[in-house]
Amino acid sequence: MIGHVMNKRFADQLAHCECCPRKCGVNRLAGQTGFCRIAAGAQVAHAGLHHGEEPPISGTRGSGTIFFSGCNLRCVFCQNADISQKDNGEEVSAAQLAGMMIELQQQGCHNINLVSPSHVVPQILESLAIAVDRGLQLPLVYNSGGYDSESELRLLDGIVDVYMPDLKLLEIEAARRYLKAPDYPAVAKAALREMHRQVGVLELDSDGLARRGVLVRHLVMPGLLADTEQAMKFLAKELSPDTYVNLLAQYWPTWKSHDYPEIDRAIRPREYARAIELARQAGLHRLD
Repeated sequence: MIGHVMNKRFADQLAHCECCPRKCGVNRLAGQTGFCRIAAGAQVAHAGLHHGEEPPISGTRGSGTIFFSGCNLRCVFCQNADISQKDNGEEVSAAQLAGMMIELQQQGCHNINLVSPSHVVPQILESLAIAVDRGLQLPLVYNSGGYDSESELRLLDGIVDVYMPDLKLLEIEAARRYLKAPDYPAVAKAALREMHRQVGVLELDSDGLARRGVLVRHLVMPGLLADTEQAMKFLAKELSPDTYVNLLAQYWPTWKSHDYPEIDRAIRPREYARAIELARQAGLHRLD
């Protein structure tokens, strides 16, 4: 199935790129780059076992993470700017990327975790066709910023086991100011609906490991609890009260956040406590 998808769509997608909501239209096969700054070949910044993900993802043996360079967002507070904004990484062929997946599986990880994949879905599908032929059997985790194209997500239907998107800012002006994507609220909501349609709420096995479903991350940000409230209500009402949500308390002013005085500080304990309260008031109960 994967090979069939790639044979039909790969070249056309990259020749006039509309892989993500930016719809840049550049010919990546000819070396042109759009907003993500990545041409025809995916770039990998790091591949290895990661023990710092959510417990259902990391488990005891770690998650087999593959960090892709480039990004279709410009978050001013990005904690991985060296990878997402500076494109540190190495271009890899489909066979090389498949080899990374197989090597991670051999190291004993619980899953293959594709980090920041939104702009390289065709390349991932091409690699998966090779990896599956070589014996890849692990669950596939799609770990994105939530700025995903519905058409690309539909290509992943039946392929991705666990979607792990961010749900960032749902106020249009906040998304414009801090993500450089005023359409992020509408795009992310549509993307999460499609992810939920495909795999439903998060299902865990007897060891507490994610096997299928959606796990949503939301970064609590200073002074932006109105966004948190919107996000929690959306998840509870339009996905499910059973949605698994990780409310992240790790915000720290970094990258370009110093140019934005209102977010140039860590969150306060009372802000995080209020975020938990808002999630519970919305009806969510699977909080990490």
